[in-house]
Amino acid sequence: MTLQALSKPGPSRAFLTTLAVLLALLHAILAVTATGEKSMTSDEIAHLVAGHAYNTRGDYRLQPENGNLPQRLAALPMSLAGVPQPPVTRESWRTADVWNYGHELFYRQSILADQWLWLGRGMIALVSAATGLLVFFWSRALFGWRGAFLSLVLFAFSPTFLAHGALATSDVTMTFCFLASVGAWWRHLEKPGVKWAAISAGALGLAFVAKFSAVLLAPMLAIAGLGWAAGAARTGGWGAPLRRLARTTLVHAVATWAIIWVFYGGRFSAFAPGLEEGANFNHGWDWILPGMGAPGAVIVALRDAHVLPEAWLYGLAFVLQFAKARGAFMSGDYSVTGWVAFFPFAFLIKTTLPLLLLLAGGAIAGGFAAARKKIAALRPLLPLAALFTVYWATSLASNLNIGHRHILPTYPVLFIAAGWLGRWLDGRRPFVAIAIAGLTMWHAGESLRARPHYLAYFNPIVGGSANGWRHLVDSSLDWGQDLPGLKRWLERHARGEQVFLSYFGTGDPAYEGIRATALPMLPEVGPPRRWHALTPGTYAISATMLQHVYSKVRGDWTLALEQEYQQLRATEPELLAFQNDPAKRTALLRDVPAENWSLAWKRYEQLRFARLCHYLRVRPADAVIGHTIRLYRLDAAEIEGATGPSLDAWRRLIERAVTGPAATVPAAAPR
Repeated sequence: MTLQALSKPGPSRAFLTTLAVLLALLHAILAVTATGEKSMTSDEIAHLVAGHAYNTRGDYRLQPENGNLPQRLAALPMSLAGVPQPPVTRESWRTADVWNYGHELFYRQSILADQWLWLGRGMIALVSAATGLLVFFWSRALFGWRGAFLSLVLFAFSPTFLAHGALATSDVTMTFCFLASVGAWWRHLEKPGVKWAAISAGALGLAFVAKFSAVLLAPMLAIAGLGWAAGAARTGGWGAPLRRLARTTLVHAVATWAIIWVFYGGRFSAFAPGLEEGANFNHGWDWILPGMGAPGAVIVALRDAHVLPEAWLYGLAFVLQFAKARGAFMSGDYSVTGWVAFFPFAFLIKTTLPLLLLLAGGAIAGGFAAARKKIAALRPLLPLAALFTVYWATSLASNLNIGHRHILPTYPVLFIAAGWLGRWLDGRRPFVAIAIAGLTMWHAGESLRARPHYLAYFNPIVGGSANGWRHLVDSSLDWGQDLPGLKRWLERHARGEQVFLSYFGTGDPAYEGIRATALPMLPEVGPPRRWHALTPGTYAISATMLQHVYSKVRGDWTLALEQEYQQLRATEPELLAFQNDPAKRTALLRDVPAENWSLAWKRYEQLRFARLCHYLRVRPADAVIGHTIRLYRLDAAEIEGATGPSLDAWRRLIERAVTGPAATVPAAAPR
């Protein structure tokens, strides 16, 4: 037998590529199947109903700030199936009130809401799988097959991507576009020709209809382009590289401009032909432009000259306006302009510990290795470094601190970089190889333990997912996804009890079969809540509502708030009589207009709920659903102490909750 016969050839390229595709599809399946028991998250309803209107009516007024491409994509199954939409005579359609119009489409019509939601999520899961393959092939080009599979496994089992990879929102699509754009741009510069120029220009154009954060691609591509030109200038001077950069930049700009027009039907007006009468944006131009300064002036000039579609420009103006200030929460602190530490902190506590250890070890070892190499050897890493650096620099300066998802585009860079550790996965370094393999398996295990509550994943640095609500909320934890779990818990443990619900999200409790008295909710859709007293029963409070992130009375409870609350509390009998007793209502209206009664109740309800939540935040929950909805069984004495006339009784109640015996927070309801 010859030596050649004894040697065993390795797996073929086709086999390894097929294995990578299957692993990426496994990621998509894990992500989308985990959402089978999750309700509509806050932004999904807007993406789906807006995309359906884009696809079928050619009307672009609904939710133009969230990107045309992902909304069209998520709504494609609905559009192909011809799912009916509420009539255009509805006030919510005329005012582009995407929340109420979407609520009517999904929950007030005879459609299979769960089916269309699941199919929309499936479309985005395919984009997430494609992102994983981009990570794989880029890592393979840099670090070979071992590195590529290490990068892909880290991506495929990332709780962050398993959470957002199957939600009908724009975050994963934009992540794909960022990675594809910088990668295709670099490949196009390194390999001149029509093919890669077209791919690069197309990727950039799609990014600009995926999300308005695509404007960050301009400095990213500029940095990568100048780095390429510096390398090319070593052999022939700067003239030719700079001329090529100028030409290709112009081509990319024209292609992006054309793609934007294509996605808006080649029409300037955001209003569908024949549907303009009485219709408007949800907030008109006069409302969105004030205080924008130079950016606003540029947008107006572009609008008046019809350089770009109206809906695209309006969406850009909306994003710039609302990025100035937004309620935010971090570890008990509140802000409307955010914190520099927000995204580093979110990254630290929402990333698995083994991945953090792999990245730290890789950074140290890679730093020493890079120091021994020439700068030219690091050139292939330049586009990734540009993406990572520009995006993180912008994130640190951002006032919009509402979710960990906003740094999603930086994770693929880290997964690719971790592929460098693949060079250590061989028998010559058994201890290092075992350590890397062990950390990778730990990472996958963390992901499987978190299933299906991927969105609510927090690592042990803050005590795990059970403690996440104390540090971050909104889309970092509680995006309204756990109504089905709440329904199951109530059926098993609170049948026949009075239930009060404060829900954050766009799911519909009634659609899920939950019968509850409504406490303050966000967003407020459907008919107005009835006014009511608080009575003993089970109180189900979404973590975002419990932390009062978007409340006008968030933060410390002051003496001024207490005095205002007690003054309004004294009017509660009259307020309830105004609603429930027609005769009393008529008498009360003689002295005070109806709108004043409504304003008084709204303010009273805000203060009453805030005072109650100050107590509930320190009281152990009786059950927790999916780490997002906290349940409390409150008796008459607790309600009286938490919302009654005595400030001292309220303080004593809080002190007993803080100093009493530690209670173990129950696990999520059985699935």
